[in-house]
Amino acid sequence: MLKKFQIIERRVCESQEETESPVLVFVNPDENEKRFLINEFKLDEHTLNSALDPDEQARMEFEPEHLALIVKCPKNYSGADQFFFRVLSFGIFLFKDKVIVVTAGEIPLFDGKYFLKIGSAQDVFLKLIFRSISHFLEHLKIINQVSDELEHKINASMENKYLLNLFTLEKSLVYYLNAINSNTIVIEKLKANAAKIGFSQEQVEYLDDIHIENNQCFRQAEIYSNVLAGLMDARVSIVSNNLNVLMKTLNIITIGIMVPTFVVSVFSMNVSIPFKDHPFAFWIILGISVVFVTAFMLFWKMKKWY
Repeated sequence: MLKKFQIIERRVCESQEETESPVLVFVNPDENEKRFLINEFKLDEHTLNSALDPDEQARMEFEPEHLALIVKCPKNYSGADQFFFRVLSFGIFLFKDKVIVVTAGEIPLFDGKYFLKIGSAQDVFLKLIFRSISHFLEHLKIINQVSDELEHKINASMENKYLLNLFTLEKSLVYYLNAINSNTIVIEKLKANAAKIGFSQEQVEYLDDIHIENNQCFRQAEIYSNVLAGLMDARVSIVSNNLNVLMKTLNIITIGIMVPTFVVSVFSMNVSIPFKDHPFAFWIILGISVVFVTAFMLFWKMKKWY
């Protein structure tokens, strides 16, 4: 699917007109659209297919008429993912006066405050990289919030469900770390080739900001990953301890029930027993049961077994 965008009043706006557009976005292109990109814009077929491969590493390549960049970004999360945050790849192809974006799925590209001061195709190119980093940061905040909620549930749960969800989050962070580190290599290459690409001084300074932001994003993901990994054993112990506490409580209840049952069973034997002709035999036996249960609870409390 092709989407066209115009730069109007220094902002990127979607256009429905058939006129030439400086920004073209191809979402999950079919074979006809791929052939169009290869024949019309001379995109390398391997690079084009790599941009649609979620397992492809970020990289940069110089072509005769354009610069090809593959960037990693988070996939939009849905409930069907079961706490697994996935990573996608998308391609940015920078021409002299045009930017072509190729992605395998819908991702937020031109939303938010990042595309308010656009003067050229190179500005769009850099803003797209920055938007990818900010998307990672947004997902990291969500992962941190979800992990906090799961920790609270684990503290009161005896099931493995929440623990498995936490393992899935930890796995997601490993993929995020790899993707962000892959983007770091590409950004460093962009900085090294800024003059060759033709970036202005202002764009080079903005690229420095992108590099700093990406490093901070990587460190934040690394901290979250280390915290989850370091405390995982403690959380396993919490689940095990919760089960032990439950079993202990059930044992107290079982023993507490056995005490009056024993008393009543003794007085129910088919032999000569005390109080068999006493008018208050029932209440006497009941009282003895209460005394035994009270004594048992006091003994349990004195031993601090609960």
